[in-house]
Amino acid sequence: MPQINRREVGPTGFGLMGFTWRASPPPQDQAFEAMRAALKNGLTFWNGGDFYGPPEYNSLVLLERYFAKYPEDADKVVLSIKGGYDTTQGKVDSSPEGIRRSVDTTLKQLKGRKKLDIFECARRDPNVPLEVTFGVLQEYIDKGLLGGISLSEVSAATIHEAVKITKIVAVEVELSLFATQVLNNGVAAACAQYNIPLVAYSPVGRGMLTGQFKSHGDIPKDSPIYHFPWFTPENFDNNIQLAKQVESLAAKKGCTPAQLAISWTRSLSKRPGMPVIIPIPGATTVDRVNENSQFVEISDEEMDEIDATLAKFVVKGGRYPDGYPIET
Repeated sequence: MPQINRREVGPTGFGLMGFTWRASPPPQDQAFEAMRAALKNGLTFWNGGDFYGPPEYNSLVLLERYFAKYPEDADKVVLSIKGGYDTTQGKVDSSPEGIRRSVDTTLKQLKGRKKLDIFECARRDPNVPLEVTFGVLQEYIDKGLLGGISLSEVSAATIHEAVKITKIVAVEVELSLFATQVLNNGVAAACAQYNIPLVAYSPVGRGMLTGQFKSHGDIPKDSPIYHFPWFTPENFDNNIQLAKQVESLAAKKGCTPAQLAISWTRSLSKRPGMPVIIPIPGATTVDRVNENSQFVEISDEEMDEIDATLAKFVVKGGRYPDGYPIET
């Protein structure tokens, strides 16, 4: 079993963003059922954000209500929360004031029902030295209010710098069949060098690899991804071709495209020079949680076949719209 900050976690984690950061969140009872199913399937590493939804209904509000109803589940979960983002200004804020506001709000909203195991700034703040940000977080660790520090959407250079300052318990970056940059830009190598688990967000390509999108018209207009470059009309028809190839490979394996995509991400861990990789797919229904939880063995030959497919395919569009901070 992989470990994060000396705590065993399942080989696949659970992303919480879809429960609260959308125009029409799923009913709370449905969310609770999916969360219980995640634990039942061994998805014990949960990843949310204090800005995943409005203050009155973000990840923390949902989590507090869940653990109020199921207090016996609190110790089963390793909880990582993103913060350090000023929603009123729409920018990263890792200043001492910004970090304290974010962590204090997180702790207040959790109401003591669940320990804050891990905190991560959503992005590196270019205006604040890492020493300053980590120094504030260390205060919470010393008081027993926080378990550890993670990094999110960072460059290899930031990882190399950060480990000289504090203990980094995880690095969360995007990794999927659509987004393989971290395998080649030094991020995965840095995680392996320092024995830091790599937490892979969006392992099903923001939904592109689930089989739910057949045309641009299938994307809900109120979805956060509607205006993301991969999904715009000028890029969608090209990019869906990779999804179709994944569907074909999955059919030969007797699994779903999402299962193949998630299992591929996990299987990268077996390759020389790779860190432990823990994908964190999101799911808002029990059926989807169950689907994502099923690991599919992928042989070395099949991994090579996937490599060949990726080598011949050029994804059109960036991971984020212009102006979004990436690889910080």
